[in-house]
Amino acid sequence: MTKPFVAILMGSDSDLPKVQAAIDVLKKLDIPVEVKVHSAHRTPEATHQFVTDADKRGCAAFIACAGMAAHLAGVVASLTIKPVIGVPIDAGPLDGLDALLSTVQMPGGIPVATVAIGKAGAKNAGYLAAQIIALGDKELAGRLKMERQANAEEVLAKDAALQQQLNG
Repeated sequence: MTKPFVAILMGSDSDLPKVQAAIDVLKKLDIPVEVKVHSAHRTPEATHQFVTDADKRGCAAFIACAGMAAHLAGVVASLTIKPVIGVPIDAGPLDGLDALLSTVQMPGGIPVATVAIGKAGAKNAGYLAAQIIALGDKELAGRLKMERQANAEEVLAKDAALQQQLNG
């Protein structure tokens, strides 16, 4: 049996600097990831083929990242019953607000979990995909718990340093 993976689709290669945050999270948690540049509008056949193929090969969740009209997540969700996480990309004159609304406003029955705009959203999409997979993977769930603990310890260490600086 092959290990479940996460498929990340982005509408343009210019999205990669923001999408990299999701890739980094998944790699850090030892989750296989496949990344593709596919457009809902410019490459609909290739998008359809990749999603249906990835679905058959054991994709556990899809992350779709797109700016402006941002129809990619909705198209992906229409092709699979696997979880789809939409990441609105801050591109164009509306700085991602258009992408946010396009991603979150899905018709009933075709859900897309939508995260924040841009890099922070991409990072959370990686964590959300990991949490979905962790429902059936106790080792991954343990890694996620350790990651949360490390994040908490980092914040507490920063607070301690601040208190030391302020109170000498």
